[in-house]
Amino acid sequence: MTSLDSVLDKDGVRLTVEDAVATVTLTNPAKRNAQSPALWRALAEAGRVLPGSVRVVVLRGEGKSFSAGLDRQAFAPEGFDGEPSFLDMARGPEAELDATIAEYQEAFTWWRRNDIVSIAAVQGHAIGAGFQLALACDLRIVAEDVQFAMRETSLGLVPDLTGTHPLVNLVGYARALEICATGRFVHAEEAERTGLANLVVPADQLDPAGSDLAAALLAAPRDAVVETKALLSGALSRTYEEQRAAERAAQGRRLRDLAGLAD
Repeated sequence: MTSLDSVLDKDGVRLTVEDAVATVTLTNPAKRNAQSPALWRALAEAGRVLPGSVRVVVLRGEGKSFSAGLDRQAFAPEGFDGEPSFLDMARGPEAELDATIAEYQEAFTWWRRNDIVSIAAVQGHAIGAGFQLALACDLRIVAEDVQFAMRETSLGLVPDLTGTHPLVNLVGYARALEICATGRFVHAEEAERTGLANLVVPADQLDPAGSDLAAALLAAPRDAVVETKALLSGALSRTYEEQRAAERAAQGRRLRDLAGLAD
């Protein structure tokens, strides 16, 4: 890669790469970066075409809002052009509905791969699918005007784009239930206090703060960061003794590598 290369630009998603940092930008500010199946497929494609040289991915949205959530056209009887409407999906075979939702979820899964660290830079509204997209990333920097909300329950639905697992891990079951069941807004102060946000900055400092954090993450050797991320991301699913063993195994790999003995 040269200084700045555009790798993908389609359906409201642009992927650019500058050395070891990739930036994924939601590019439909006129609709507050509302989401659609086409956008989800483009996000999933961004993950597939991400160059192997990338170590940090920054996710951002153009305009005043990160993402206002699912485009309301999804609930219209006709749905999106060229797409089955949600009502048609519901009337179809259960296995097909499950497979379709699984495909949509692929846009939200790759951000936690061990070989990258992902940062969501979030301003303004991050509602529903927008909230879940921010939650898909490892880290979140937010502007002082951020407004998170999970509105699915008020629509008779549930959050199904991988957001429930990280939300519970970050804020705990009781607060996660209250946030989702009431659909209320979570503002910057609460987001930082409860662990939803790693950092709160003025809106005009959001992009520079993302660049600064990306640079800090690149300061350590790549393999050490990869091993550390794998240790931490798997910690909650392991027992204490299993985590001790995982630490020993990871450190053994690091020491052998530093000694020039790695395979």
